[in-house]
Amino acid sequence: MLTLNKVHHIAILCSDYQKSKTFYTEVLGLTIIREIYREERQSYKLDLALNGSYIVELFSFPNPPQRPSRPEAVGLRHLAFEVINLEETIAFLNTKKIESEPIRIDETTEKRFTFIADPDLLPIEFYER
Repeated sequence: MLTLNKVHHIAILCSDYQKSKTFYTEVLGLTIIREIYREERQSYKLDLALNGSYIVELFSFPNPPQRPSRPEAVGLRHLAFEVINLEETIAFLNTKKIESEPIRIDETTEKRFTFIADPDLLPIEFYER
């Protein structure tokens, strides 16, 4: 039987490295572990942590293809973060001029959640604890 311990990281490819780096660090508050520029690939690799745990690899490559649709494209549907207070999260996002979708209720858990989009329109979900 296969034994998995945890999700190690999520890799995200962006079209505008500086814009995405700002979003993931200054808006979402992920901290930088390391930043590498790989000359041979003309690519940045930014390793990011959430609460001290490695979680996201942010990549840039020249001319990446666009995401086919939102959010039902094949592949990663969205990235979800747990939050304590959804209203406080939305209020903070509004200070950064980021609009969220209307709050929804999960039919199964009755928990509240909303979505925003990263700079490349990857859906980001905030799910209330």
